[in-house]
Amino acid sequence: MKAVLTVIHVIVCIALIAVVLMQHRKSGGFTGAFGSGTQADMSGNGTWQRMSGLHKATAGLIAAFMVLSILQLIIR
Repeated sequence: MKAVLTVIHVIVCIALIAVVLMQHRKSGGFTGAFGSGTQADMSGNGTWQRMSGLHKATAGLIAAFMVLSILQLIIR
C-alpha cells in the first residue's frame, strides 16, 4: 500500500511541477506573485469560473498532493 501511494505521490508531484511551469508569469513581479489585487477582486463571485484550465489543474493537483501527504503520514 505504501509503495502504491508513493508512486502516485511522485506522479502528482511531477504533474504539479509541469503545470506550474506552464503558467504565465504575473506582470506584477514579486508583489504580483502574492496577489496584490484589492479585496473587491477576490469577492468570490464567479472566481472558479474565471480561472483558466491551468489554474484549475494546479488547484486540483495541490489538493491531491496534500491528501496524499496526509495519507502517507497516517499509514507510516
